[in-house]
Amino acid sequence: MSENISSNGSKSRFTTKELVLTALFAAIITVCAWISIPIGAVPITLHTFGVFCAVGILGGRKGTFSFIVYLLLGIIGLPVFAGFKSGIGVILGPTGGYLIGYLILCLIYWFGTKLISSKLVVRVILMTIGLAVCYLFGTLWFVYVYSKGDNGISFYSALKICVIPFVPFDLIKLVLSLIISDRVKKYIKI
Repeated sequence: MSENISSNGSKSRFTTKELVLTALFAAIITVCAWISIPIGAVPITLHTFGVFCAVGILGGRKGTFSFIVYLLLGIIGLPVFAGFKSGIGVILGPTGGYLIGYLILCLIYWFGTKLISSKLVVRVILMTIGLAVCYLFGTLWFVYVYSKGDNGISFYSALKICVIPFVPFDLIKLVLSLIISDRVKKYIKI
């Protein structure tokens, strides 16, 4: 199986293997989103773990595209989001900002590893920064959606609901995803 190389020598298209892996990780992210503990407006899921594993194992480019595939599947109506939800209404709803935040996390990881390095310490920093940006974007979106109605909410109140309870769990998911990613990459040439 040959890789498609553009005239300037860089990879421009996905190989069959990369397409399969991209689809596989879109499915893994879906399963991780379905594993959910509802604790309020924002459920605890393994979503973050799935996203971290996708970029950690596949790399930034393929991991980002696997998340885009996941997102598009949900937008067109397949029940891939937490709680088996789907549709553009989920993206436009109070927790939709976190889904877009995951995409930003993937992009930060992709460009960071491409521009800086893919050493472990850099990957940890990029995932942590990406998670913080995801939290920020998602929380701002949460406040915006709630402020459109009669139920205004402060940024700090939204942080108490949407971020603070999840930080310890997400840090554990980050560490576990790095351990798993490094082990998987040792045995499987991706």
